[in-house]
Amino acid sequence: MNELLRQDAELLWHPYSSMSEPSPMRLVQGADGVRLRLDDGAGGTVEAIDAMSSWWCMIHGYRNPVLDEALRTQIDSFSHVMFGGLTHEPAIRLAERLVEITPAPLRHVFLCDSGSVSIEVAIKLALQYQVARGHQGRTRMLTVRGGYHGDTFAPMSVCDPVNGMHSLFTGALAQQVFGPRPPAGYDGDEAAIAAWAAEMSELAERHATEIAAIVVEPILQGAGGMYAYSPGCLRILRELADRHGFLLILDEIATGFGRTGTMFASEHAGIDPDILCVGKALTGGYLSLAAMLCTTDVAHTVSSGPGGALMHGPTFMGNPLACAVALASIDLLLADDWRTTVGRISTGLSKGLAGAVGLSGVRDVRVVGAVGVVQLDGPVDVPRMTEAVLRRGVWVRPFRDLVYTMPPYISTDEEIAQIGLAITEAVGER
Repeated sequence: MNELLRQDAELLWHPYSSMSEPSPMRLVQGADGVRLRLDDGAGGTVEAIDAMSSWWCMIHGYRNPVLDEALRTQIDSFSHVMFGGLTHEPAIRLAERLVEITPAPLRHVFLCDSGSVSIEVAIKLALQYQVARGHQGRTRMLTVRGGYHGDTFAPMSVCDPVNGMHSLFTGALAQQVFGPRPPAGYDGDEAAIAAWAAEMSELAERHATEIAAIVVEPILQGAGGMYAYSPGCLRILRELADRHGFLLILDEIATGFGRTGTMFASEHAGIDPDILCVGKALTGGYLSLAAMLCTTDVAHTVSSGPGGALMHGPTFMGNPLACAVALASIDLLLADDWRTTVGRISTGLSKGLAGAVGLSGVRDVRVVGAVGVVQLDGPVDVPRMTEAVLRRGVWVRPFRDLVYTMPPYISTDEEIAQIGLAITEAVGER
């Protein structure tokens, strides 16, 4: 075994892994564009297309010259400064750009360390908002089954409590209100949506005096199963929030910045949230950074309530390096015809994964924007499937019953075709 991998197995605890029975690891020697250079275990290297965009964030690829230069320029000035009592241009310019590209009512930006923290902040903000309005009893969130919002405590409480990754913590988490998962499919079945709407309406009515906000991933539930649902369901949730005085919090950490075919997935439904959380692709994958945006009503109500402030403030809030590269990443995205790019990738994935339809053990094949999914009829053998796809020059990280891809936007048609073929062939040999 490579000495570094031996030390890794002894020392490092990887995501959702066992220390006593560690998962197989592959040593990265370098990365450029859409490709990873991996140690092949025999003293050489093997190249693979990163079909995961490093967990959905590396949309412009590795070693992007524009993003590299943004970091170099900023580090020559200063790399970090506390955000309490001090500010700086990268944070100001980033906030300005985020307000420009997000739904119009969102006017105020809170910068966070990670996507999970942005959900924490959003929930705290919603609770403070209801207290400021005199609704101290509104301490619960309304959400739907199948969601995933992060690994810290408040986000865990709004993740699916049964089939999610946090069922071990049941009893220790805040008890939220869960409605049924929206009917499957972007186009949706009108009768199924109507029945779902009636159930959600009854639930909201029954718990109206307890609920502070609705929290959902719009259009596409990510780590909860790459599950797509109709924009009409979002419109129903917006109406319920307005009817009962809830806030609507949209988690666009995975779906933001063009991934589903619109800049933000809420645009599919033509609705605006009261609070929006973004992350992952925000910095083009270079550094950890997220943001929570809210309306003026929310910001001013909380600011005039008890405490007179949003009660949160991370040490690394507004890190200048992260803000500088995030601004460069957004501008790089806007300078490109990103809608055409995402549409091209969507078409390529649909074509490339078409061969998986009808294969033994395949339950469903679906594409939403630049997201391609092959859902199996049972759990994936992750090490075996990962290796099978890697032999075909593509890196994926399956989970649950899914083999899926969220490729970088800079992927060529040939690379998208290779991703589709590699997944299809690997699934076919299981």
